[in-house]
Amino acid sequence: MSERELRLCVISFGFLHAEPPIEADLIIDLREYKDPHIDPALREMTARDQAVVDTVLRTPGIADQITGLAFHAHLELTEGFDVTIAAGCSGGRHRAPVVAEQVAAAVRAYGWPVDVFHRDLDKPVVNR
Repeated sequence: MSERELRLCVISFGFLHAEPPIEADLIIDLREYKDPHIDPALREMTARDQAVVDTVLRTPGIADQITGLAFHAHLELTEGFDVTIAAGCSGGRHRAPVVAEQVAAAVRAYGWPVDVFHRDLDKPVVNR
């Protein structure tokens, strides 16, 4: 019988929809970073739109978060632990899913299998 394969699970979510996922080993709060929601041209878009991805990735500090999260996940996996990271922003449509996808890509580049779930990406825009 072969050993089970270790993997990373990355979950994006919005704090305004519900509590963070309880299965997360690490929760990162991205609400301190500039929210694309404030731009009327981006508000109805999601992380599936390149304009949102580009805007989030140009946000000062986001690249460092992505690098740090990916390295943390790689270390945990190397030590023999599955890891679940939950990235949250206000509505779960912009910052969190972009960061989740970027972390997933970076960890895949280390050679680890990754699952990505976007809990709130398809929920309506939160009016605030």
